[in-house]
Amino acid sequence: MSPPLKISLSDATDALGRLPEPFVTLMQEDTTRVLLFAPRGEDVQTPHTRDEIYVVISGRGKFRLDDKIVDFIAGDVLFVPAKVPHRFEDFSDDLSTWVIFFGQRTN
Repeated sequence: MSPPLKISLSDATDALGRLPEPFVTLMQEDTTRVLLFAPRGEDVQTPHTRDEIYVVISGRGKFRLDDKIVDFIAGDVLFVPAKVPHRFEDFSDDLSTWVIFFGQRTN
């Protein structure tokens, strides 16, 4: 089955609202996976096995990548290499991001 041609933000938000997790997978194809991620209160994610890109839809705060911290706002794009610890910190209640995992998994 091929991935959807389009994912609307409203459909993604509706799907996320039906789940207890702060993320929902919306597309998966070979080496690419697209999610909507909206942590509430605290971001407790652990490092992932693929490179990833966050595209901030809404919200603001700080983003930690290992020992580096940057401010972010809606419209920013953040890159995270595979296996590097990262998380959103001191973020607003409306934080919502597209997450795009890509490339081969690393062990």
